Amino acid sequence: MNVDDVVVHFAPGTLTTLNVVLGLIMLGIALDTSPKDFGVVLTHPRPFVVAILAQLLVLPAVTFGLTLILPVTPSMALGMILVACCPPGNISQILTHRSGGNTALSVSMTAVGNLLYIVAMPLSIAFWGSLHPTARHLLHRVAVNPWQMLLEILLIIGLPFALGLLLRSRLPRLATRAQPFVRWFGLLALVGFIVGALAGNWAVFLGVIGSVLLVVAIHDAVSLAIGYGTAVLGGLGTRERKAMTFEVGIRNAGLGLGLVFTFFGGLGGMAVVAGWWGVWDIVAGLCVATLWGMHTTRRTGSRTGDASRRAVRAGDR
Repeated sequence: MNVDDVVVHFAPGTLTTLNVVLGLIMLGIALDTSPKDFGVVLTHPRPFVVAILAQLLVLPAVTFGLTLILPVTPSMALGMILVACCPPGNISQILTHRSGGNTALSVSMTAVGNLLYIVAMPLSIAFWGSLHPTARHLLHRVAVNPWQMLLEILLIIGLPFALGLLLRSRLPRLATRAQPFVRWFGLLALVGFIVGALAGNWAVFLGVIGSVLLVVAIHDAVSLAIGYGTAVLGGLGTRERKAMTFEVGIRNAGLGLGLVFTFFGGLGGMAVVAGWWGVWDIVAGLCVATLWGMHTTRRTGSRTGDASRRAVRAGDR
């Protein structure tokens, strides 16, 4: 089965449901965001600058190189580029906390980073996709308009995020009570949606999963390594390295999946890569976070131990 010729089908109403779920996830992030989180970025800009450079420049560039090395078809290559250009997933904060990392910094980077990605994501996809020797033909065939994609992302990310910030500032008690429910409901709904999408196209999934499994596993591992490596090069402490690892390594593949159906007609390779990414990075991330937390506890006596003593002074919430 040629994955480039496969189309994954979604009913129009199902795609609307996906957009609502993604909006809920962004609403949950915003309900847990306060002005203090943005202040952390202003008072300690180095971790944020390192994280943004790693996400906007290093990760897409390395991903582009991987698509030239790994045995991927054009649609799979474009799917990898799409995922690399997605904003960080909000589960990065959960994994950061589980590993003993700097959760406040993770919240800050996710909050500010998602605002930047409203503009950066469509432009980044168009740039890297147009450079690819084989995937660019698919990009031209579907005639993706980055400004139209910008509007779609603004509605999915920007509007719910702004609404959440408004509720947090005007009705803080309601926001505090609603945030855990909205956050976990959105996350579980997204995982269920991706699993359902794969199950609904099971024959297609089985036909291409052999090549996709290895590619996604390698890509995900490289993404986590980029987060950790850039944090080390940036001279960040252990807790900040953990936050950076998951901030760069965990991508909002659900948003990418929605864009595949909105702008790429459910193109098989892109849909399967983005869909499997949404499942695999949660599984791999949980394993890494759990083992990392246990390792730090054995080494320092505390899950939040920081042997480097170069921690950002932003307390976890």
